[in-house]
Amino acid sequence: MVEVAEQRAAGTPRIVGIIWGLLVLNTLGSAGAKTIVPLPRSLIQMATMGALVAAFALALAVNLRLRIRSSAFVLLLTLLLVPSVISSVDLESGFGALFRCARLALFVGTLWLLTRWWDGGLTFVRHHIRMYFAVLGSVAAGLVISPGAALPDLYGGRLVGALWPLTPPQIGQYAAVIIGLTVLLVLGRRTDRTAAAVIIVPSFVLLVLTHTRTATLGLFIGLALAIGSLLLTSAAARRFFTWTVVCATVAAVGFSSALQAWFLRGQSQENFANLTGRAKVWDALLAAPRTTLEQLFGMGLGDKSFDGLPIDNSWLAVYQEQGLVGAAVVAAIILVLGGVALLRPPSLQRACAIFLISYCAIASYTEAGLGDASPYLLHLAVAASLLAAPAETALLPTLPAPRRHIPRWARRSEMT
Repeated sequence: MVEVAEQRAAGTPRIVGIIWGLLVLNTLGSAGAKTIVPLPRSLIQMATMGALVAAFALALAVNLRLRIRSSAFVLLLTLLLVPSVISSVDLESGFGALFRCARLALFVGTLWLLTRWWDGGLTFVRHHIRMYFAVLGSVAAGLVISPGAALPDLYGGRLVGALWPLTPPQIGQYAAVIIGLTVLLVLGRRTDRTAAAVIIVPSFVLLVLTHTRTATLGLFIGLALAIGSLLLTSAAARRFFTWTVVCATVAAVGFSSALQAWFLRGQSQENFANLTGRAKVWDALLAAPRTTLEQLFGMGLGDKSFDGLPIDNSWLAVYQEQGLVGAAVVAAIILVLGGVALLRPPSLQRACAIFLISYCAIASYTEAGLGDASPYLLHLAVAASLLAAPAETALLPTLPAPRRHIPRWARRSEMT
């Protein structure tokens, strides 16, 4: 009881925000556009892996007694390690597969240690917004310092990271997620409009410059579902939804040609129809011969590619690396989180969780990452923290009924 009261009084330690920032750094990756100052890939990998080791060490230091909370999400991630290790241990994918298994194990272990502070509050939402806004700040700084490096012809003039090697889909993803979460915080009156505008406006500009269709669709569809869950209980959500529909209708009618040009990115109809060549890679992956063991457990954790080409689909990437068993575990993660969110009463926390879950589900069609340590698993971890039972309910035991005080003179009379 005393320990629980102390935890509630102290709140979440500030070091937890640092740990979350290190996890974000670890999932930024090491491949991307050419930076203004050339950074060796080995140096970037040392920084990202060092960030994960530091995150685990700090999480262990702040939670030495290993107090954790039950979490179906983290439990399923732990189960995902089984097909990952089984498929990687034969070294068919090289020693890199075992290294990636160790990285995933450290990532999951850090999340287990952080579950102590998953109490259904908005703490991790705020950490998430701050950290990814800082990443977008580096992107904006690179755009100001060297517009040519930030908008290279190699990527068709799409925005990339000029200080840290980030691809347009990565930047679009980060921008879309923090825009959606910040909009929901405004509707829930958990932040003022001025602070929200400082985050939303520049993030939306960066999103537009990336020309990332998946992130844009995930943002709007995810927000529609999240705000829809608040319509019956929030007048602000109803007003925002109405104005959004009106503005979207006007934009669709008045700027249809410009929107179509932005959406197509100068591609032909044939190239757009096969998803910029992704469909050819998917067909080849599904047609490749496999043994029964490879079908069940995959080929081992790799770089999410097939024959040197990116898979760009979470489900096929998981099937390639962790097999049908891994795909079933990932499907269970989405279904469990989505089912819990739907069963919860309307609230801001539930809306934020619905946004994150729906965004990851939509992005999984053209982006890989649900089967390995990635920003998508961090998004889902935030959703899991929002759907966790409040600490008061989960941690406080039932208090015994107070004993009736009997005066001393009464006790003496009973004895005689």
